[in-house]
Amino acid sequence: MGTSSTRVHAFADDPLGDHDAVGLAAELRRGTVSVAEVRAAVAERLARVDPTLRAVQLERIAEPATGSPDGPFAGVPTFIKDNTDVRGWPTGNGSASYVPRPAPAHAAVTQQILSTGLDAVGKSRMPEFGFNASTEFAAAEPTVNPWNPRHSCGASSGGAAALVAAGVVPIAHANDGGGSIRIPAAACGLVGLKPGRGRTAPSANGSRMPINLVADGVVSRTVRDTAVFLAAADRQRRAPHLPPLGLVEGPADRRLRIGLVLTSPTGAVVDADTRAVVEDTARTLEKLGHEITPASIDLDPRFVDDFVDYWGLLAATVAAGGRFAFGRTFRASALDPFTRGLVDRYKRAAPRTPAILRRLRRVRHDYARLFTRHDVLLSPVLAHVPPELGRLSPTVPFDELLQRLLGYVAFTPLNNIAGAPGISLPGGLSSTGLPIGVHLSAAHGDERTLLELAYALEAERPWPRIQDLSHAAAHTAPN
Repeated sequence: MGTSSTRVHAFADDPLGDHDAVGLAAELRRGTVSVAEVRAAVAERLARVDPTLRAVQLERIAEPATGSPDGPFAGVPTFIKDNTDVRGWPTGNGSASYVPRPAPAHAAVTQQILSTGLDAVGKSRMPEFGFNASTEFAAAEPTVNPWNPRHSCGASSGGAAALVAAGVVPIAHANDGGGSIRIPAAACGLVGLKPGRGRTAPSANGSRMPINLVADGVVSRTVRDTAVFLAAADRQRRAPHLPPLGLVEGPADRRLRIGLVLTSPTGAVVDADTRAVVEDTARTLEKLGHEITPASIDLDPRFVDDFVDYWGLLAATVAAGGRFAFGRTFRASALDPFTRGLVDRYKRAAPRTPAILRRLRRVRHDYARLFTRHDVLLSPVLAHVPPELGRLSPTVPFDELLQRLLGYVAFTPLNNIAGAPGISLPGGLSSTGLPIGVHLSAAHGDERTLLELAYALEAERPWPRIQDLSHAAAHTAPN
């Protein structure tokens, strides 16, 4: 197990090396390495680090769900998040409230992932139904952050992010209903793009929501991996009512109007390290020729309460419909304390549901107006660095935990309500050596601009790598 002080990673001189998914696919096509050798390397890496990370829900390396041999990632291993069906595998949603059954068929998103050539070798852990922003559990050990196992890896795609950051696989499936791709990407030093509504195949859960918050994508260590995935996914299923994405292969030669947002819609105070990294990123973008101006996100003052009440509606739907959705073993009483707290909160808000939904649906128009003045918004992903484990545990009293979450997940939910794309990029390291992400948002359907800008930042400011400490040390938060 590779470590430096408290860092945990599995990078080694083996068939996986430190390739990203594009690089590994090229090695497989050339025959430099074989699929069998790659799978054996994944198994060896997993055995070294997962006893510490606890990122895997289900391991199927010997019997994977194999992807298309014609996809750009043919033979590259990945993990599917445990809220997404893979035929014959149980889907547990990170919950102890029911005994999961084998799924009868692949989800549409799984089919899309496999069409890119990725081989699913297991399922990654997540917190219960993705409601929390840390991959922690009421009655099980948490998934930890490879950069420092005393800290949270984020959520809800926390297991996916831990596996990619630690080098077990180069890319992993993730999905995002309030920040669940971007939060763990930021916490673990990865690229995490939440596509806009409709860009990737619809999830069954998201499609049943009154407002569909959920978008599926990946977490990766390079921009090109995310760009190649999205291009392949878009070819497999052309997104209705959106411009074709195509393959984005590098930065564009155009000057953008970038709004710098440092005040959170939740009112959370941004910590000094995070603010410094975002401001340093703004200076880099200005150096690259872009126009940076201060910006603010002006929303209905009820937005935060409305979003939390809507989150409660989703929890109440799980509690009320669990036996229908998950079978006779489901027990609402076995939901974790945070989920039950969301349900209780929604019971008080239920009479206001029509007004809540009406206001939330208007957010898309408020968001669109921001992009009459700006091409892109730059902000933090999170208001502070990844917290120590326990601070966001579902066993913390509900009201206290909710306030802690609102003080942490301060920028990401807006994109979910608006249905717009957003990307988390590694911005640097905190003074204590933890990753800090920067967030770029664009208009609905404009993932291309986000990827072009991400390529430019990646080239200008190569991100810290967990396996390369001298490189990482050069990218601590600026003073």
